[in-house]
Amino acid sequence: MVTPIVAPRRIHPVHGLLLAFPVALFPTALAADATYLGSAEMQWSNMASWAITGALLIGAPALAWAVLDAVRRRAAWPYPVLLGVAWLAGLVNAFHHSRDAWASVEVGGLLLSLVSAVAVLAAGWFAFGARTTAPVTEVTR
Repeated sequence: MVTPIVAPRRIHPVHGLLLAFPVALFPTALAADATYLGSAEMQWSNMASWAITGALLIGAPALAWAVLDAVRRRAAWPYPVLLGVAWLAGLVNAFHHSRDAWASVEVGGLLLSLVSAVAVLAAGWFAFGARTTAPVTEVTR
């Protein structure tokens, strides 16, 4: 007897490792920006800049992989779209953070950090969550 079950469609383990960096670093940049606004210590702005740069560098292959995987498998697009939004907001934020510390972490810089952090966390949710399910059959004897 064949019983249909639903198992989550997993992303490749290397893809998951690449995705882990932006998922960790974009919220880190948001926290560093918020801390800088509270303390005016310039090193927090530098920390946010480095976190954004790391998220962009390692997030670019994850984004390319997600888009190619969605095109090749005709998979759902929320994950690559959210990852793309996070990456683009992070790129604009990196240019924004290249100014002096106070000008880079005003409301605009904090909002860009917030957009990139929320978008990448949502992308991670779609990548590892149960929303990307594919039917699998199980044979019972």
